[in-house]
Amino acid sequence: MIFSRNALWSSRRAFRFCLILLVSLAAGCTRYARRADLVIVNGPEPESLDPAIITGQADGRIALTLFEGLTRYNPTDATPLPGLAERWDISPDGRTYTFYIRTKAVWSTGEPITAHDFVYSWRRVLDPLTGADYAGQLYYVKGAEDYNTGKHKDPGQIGVSAVNDKTLRVELVDPTPFFLDLCAFQTLAPVPRNVIEKHGDRWLMAKPLPVTGAYTLVSWRINDRVRLQKNPLYWDAANTHCEVVDLIPCTVATTALNLYETGQADIVWDKELVPVELLDKLQKRPDFHTYNYLGSYFYRYNLNRKPFDDVRVRKAMALAVDKKRLVEKITRAGEQVASHLVPPGVANYKSPEGLGYDPDLARKLLKEAGYEGGKGFPRVDYMFNSVKTHEKIAVELQEMWARELGIQIELRNLEWKVFLQAQSRLEFGLSRSSWIGDYNDPNTFLDMFMSNNGNNRTGWKNQRYDELIRQANSKFDPNEREKTLQKAEILLVREEVPIVPLFFYVGQELYDTARFSGIYPNIRAEHPIRTIRVHKQPLEQTSLTGKLAANDHAR
Repeated sequence: MIFSRNALWSSRRAFRFCLILLVSLAAGCTRYARRADLVIVNGPEPESLDPAIITGQADGRIALTLFEGLTRYNPTDATPLPGLAERWDISPDGRTYTFYIRTKAVWSTGEPITAHDFVYSWRRVLDPLTGADYAGQLYYVKGAEDYNTGKHKDPGQIGVSAVNDKTLRVELVDPTPFFLDLCAFQTLAPVPRNVIEKHGDRWLMAKPLPVTGAYTLVSWRINDRVRLQKNPLYWDAANTHCEVVDLIPCTVATTALNLYETGQADIVWDKELVPVELLDKLQKRPDFHTYNYLGSYFYRYNLNRKPFDDVRVRKAMALAVDKKRLVEKITRAGEQVASHLVPPGVANYKSPEGLGYDPDLARKLLKEAGYEGGKGFPRVDYMFNSVKTHEKIAVELQEMWARELGIQIELRNLEWKVFLQAQSRLEFGLSRSSWIGDYNDPNTFLDMFMSNNGNNRTGWKNQRYDELIRQANSKFDPNEREKTLQKAEILLVREEVPIVPLFFYVGQELYDTARFSGIYPNIRAEHPIRTIRVHKQPLEQTSLTGKLAANDHAR
């Protein structure tokens, strides 16, 4: 039997999740002897902790704590710093990087980390059988895209090689100004070959689990917490401050705030876990922090389903959305309305404007498409995951499309993991979406809609768009690169419209600066756990939630 790539990786993910669930249930009767030094409300239950296959922000926070790459994030501004590589050389043409791995870099089980570990791990990400949505992060490496898309089957043609045990050479297709940023991303972190080859999909259950980061995995208990412990063999263990850290899954804002208010959690990081109805009061508190954030909220069309194969329908629905109403009525944290995908403030780039709010033009386009007043429009679904804010936005969109265009949209609310699987398999008509920049460059938003990118998830393929992205990333001149990327973004948000940007995120976090230091607001919301210090001053604040039901949080 021949399996599609999506069907194959989806079944593998489902199998991995079932294994994790069984292990978690078996461990469920145990209790921890001590409270963690630091407890963080982390958002949705992780889909996985495998750096090669994860896509969610909550998963990535944990994976980066366990698995460090050649570079790591500066906690103050999220720029890349030396990680497992203590230094590197870049060729004059910007196409060859030579990384020198630290002699002190060892796995948490004591074995040396070598250049061969990176060669294996990057090839694993690019192997089509792995089903890595982020395989595109490595397409800048010679031969990587052709191997991942099946144009050749020789991993030896991929431009990553071990010169010796401690020297890694990487050959790029073109100069890539953000390549060092990519090297800090979890997808490019090394994973333990011997454990994976021995245990297969069960490798995350290995005891002990070999990791390369500042913390080791103590346990992962579904709907309870992920517990981490300081890795004494980490090369920078002397500057890793908290001994034990818990990351708690939670998707209900009132529950998250209750955990924080009652001292069961120390930090709430997820922007969606701040109760909108309490924002006016929270914004006056010293332990509530907001900042500009490299994130966009949008929805996707599935162009493989009618009527979304018609660009007039896609534009009509986009023009019927009053985005200002969404941010003023629902999100209310100062979010900026978006007509383009790339947020303002991204380095060396200014986006072109996309479609605005024009109900009259929307009705005209829908009529041209053959659905005047919504007559004959097929019943389609708008899919979102189980977060109250997403639900409110979905209801508002449903009402706008009914009022302005006369079309009826069914709302489909799914649990996080099921939502991700359905989105990846294109089992939707429209889908709530967001994107948090993986590095401070417009490419992190624009390249995911290239035809072969696993994060595209729209069914849209446009050769001209692909060519523009490739051309832009081959240019030395930043002005020429910007102009070429702008042409690509015009195709995306104004002409072809496989997605519709709604607003740009505002970062929102809860933590007391009298008790915690080493946390720095930055455009990427990267807060390495290794840098956080706990102080002993008591937390003094006025409770807003009173006695919210703590048992809302599954334990």
